[in-house]
Amino acid sequence: MIRLAKYLKPFLPLILLSIVLLFVQGMADLSLPDYIAKIVNTGIQQGGIPTAVPQAFRQSEWTRLSLFISADEQKEVLADYTLVDNKSPDYQNDLKLYPTLAKEPVYVLKSGLDQAETDRLNPILGKAFLATYGIEQVIADPSKAAASGITLPTLPAGMNLFTMLQNPLMHALAQPMLDSMNQKFAGLSTDMIVQSATPGIKEEYAALGMDTTAIQNNYIFSVGAIMLVISLISGCSTIIVGFLSARVAAGSARNLRRDVFEKVESFSNNEFDKFTTSSLITRTTNDVTQLQTLIVILIRIVFYAPILGIGGILKATGTDSSMWWIIALGVIALIGVIAILFTQALPKFKVIQTLVDRLNLVTRENLSGMMVVRAFNTQPFEEQRFDKANQDVTSTNLSVTRIMAAMLPLMMLIMNGLTLLIIWVGAHQVAESKIQVGDMIAFMQYGLQVVFAFLMLSFIFILVPRAAVSADRIADVLETELAIRDPKDPKHFPQPFDRTLEFRHVSFRYPGAEADVLHDLSFTAKPGQMTAFIGSTGSGKSTLVNLIPRFYDVTEGEILIDGTDIREVTQHDLRDKIGYIPQKANLFSGTIETNLRYADADASVALLQEATDIAQASNFISEKPEGLATEIAQGGGNVSGGQRQRLSIARALVKQAPIYIFDDSFSALDFKTDAALRRALKEKTSDSTLLIVTQRVSTVRNAEQIIVLDEGKIVGKGTHNELMETCEVYREIALSQLGIEELAS
Repeated sequence: MIRLAKYLKPFLPLILLSIVLLFVQGMADLSLPDYIAKIVNTGIQQGGIPTAVPQAFRQSEWTRLSLFISADEQKEVLADYTLVDNKSPDYQNDLKLYPTLAKEPVYVLKSGLDQAETDRLNPILGKAFLATYGIEQVIADPSKAAASGITLPTLPAGMNLFTMLQNPLMHALAQPMLDSMNQKFAGLSTDMIVQSATPGIKEEYAALGMDTTAIQNNYIFSVGAIMLVISLISGCSTIIVGFLSARVAAGSARNLRRDVFEKVESFSNNEFDKFTTSSLITRTTNDVTQLQTLIVILIRIVFYAPILGIGGILKATGTDSSMWWIIALGVIALIGVIAILFTQALPKFKVIQTLVDRLNLVTRENLSGMMVVRAFNTQPFEEQRFDKANQDVTSTNLSVTRIMAAMLPLMMLIMNGLTLLIIWVGAHQVAESKIQVGDMIAFMQYGLQVVFAFLMLSFIFILVPRAAVSADRIADVLETELAIRDPKDPKHFPQPFDRTLEFRHVSFRYPGAEADVLHDLSFTAKPGQMTAFIGSTGSGKSTLVNLIPRFYDVTEGEILIDGTDIREVTQHDLRDKIGYIPQKANLFSGTIETNLRYADADASVALLQEATDIAQASNFISEKPEGLATEIAQGGGNVSGGQRQRLSIARALVKQAPIYIFDDSFSALDFKTDAALRRALKEKTSDSTLLIVTQRVSTVRNAEQIIVLDEGKIVGKGTHNELMETCEVYREIALSQLGIEELAS
């Protein structure tokens, strides 16, 4: 896949923007469990009171709180509060907030208190509120003494505990209780001290006349609003990343298909011998689609999953570092499952694409050869052949699907097991006052996010192997070394152009073959003359003419046009001089006119008409109601073989090329049409060099030069009459087709 990485380079800005948005989404998703914890811990359990530093408390309450605060700490606390009474400037405003101010002075927290100062005051005031509230609860209900860990001392009759604590002489009586409380405080974290102190602060707020229900609701609604905004940011990021990833994937796939198509267009027959047509179609469509799907997933998951996984681990350990081993256990289990399934499925992914190639090949052969299949009544055999290819693809896909089907249940089992384990361990820690319920819920959410990150990566492991095979197959096409290349410093044909074609000691063998198929061929084809090639089947006629447009390159010798070696000019310039009519006439879907204009898009209607007249195609075209606008089906399936051949000839004539190559292009024509076409060619293309490959002696009788081939060698060269006297091979061919009387005429 690295071989195709350059196709992502034009989309690098979009990819970087996607990564930034994924980071934003990841941070948003990772922050949500924290806010859930705040709602549970602060909003529900603490009544919306976030810290142990109250906004205000009564002077009488401070008298009790100060009993549990050292002298130095009292100074620190009072430095952040202002004592407000009926003589203070802000009395009226504060009275609305704290109605009890009308009865007694109130300490009000100064504005602008930073987080560091709040964190410093939290344990000081938290312990004080926890102590006073706990003592009040035990005094009101002695049965709560065991749960709170507070054992009240024996007091003298009529004495209040707080009054006794204010008396230094009586302070020793309460020392055991104070030591027990300090010991309990020492085992609590700051968060637990704050949570335990909030009931006392809430009670103080109620004593001040504040609406504690409104405080709780306002906190929950404000945190919920923040969560909603964060969720919207995450959602918008997801949508934008989805759009950008689709754009990158579609653009990369478009460029990849274009380059594969352009590469295949530059293939010579050497390269087409390496890749089957069905394989090239699969590589251009199915394989590119595999990569397109992978790119979307890669951008969406590969960058997001690490952010979520690593961030989740850091957040989870920050919430409660004592349960890190639970996440580690879940990750190890996930990696084990993925590794086992991956090793089982990977070999099968490599087989699937080859089987798809085979299925496409069988399908293509059946569709293109349907008439032959029906003619020989071999439908059962072809159905069996297709079923075999189809069954191989199906069984392999099912095998992979069965392996991957086990992944999701196993992942869900691990996720649910992880959740139960976190709840089990977390519940014990909550009972021991080591963590808060909200922190346990947040840890569970982070653990699931970590597992979900690995779950997302597991889908990558499903797609990557198959896409990697597809990428290698595409790269093999793109990186194929072309056997036929343009020269670095190409020459140009002389002007004016002479149109003379010459073979000088040309030999040729197919790539990988052990022997030549053409041996030391030398001849000259002159303009205004017809040079015909005739010989038995397999003598090398079509191979010879395929060397002229450089569908293959000669093994030895050289081919010259107007004295210039064809390998010294560009393929475009060379083929621009040639009108080529292949052995198999091929038309494109469209109309007759679009097929004719394939040779020259700017050709005039008069030129089209002249070309069809020469090719003897005007009659059947005029019989059609739409004329030149008649639709042509794919491959010319809606016209006869002879009509298809004549249209193919007319298309080449529209090009008005200096050299024409007819590779057995009259085989589907009757003798009358053949003769009329040759006469018209002689008249209308008198300045061109005509090269005709044929099996018919009648077609070449009037040629200025006939070259007879036998087993890749020239065994005769001359006119019809000369060859009848000097070439035994030609005489045998002629006698097999025409009688002695016809030959003599």
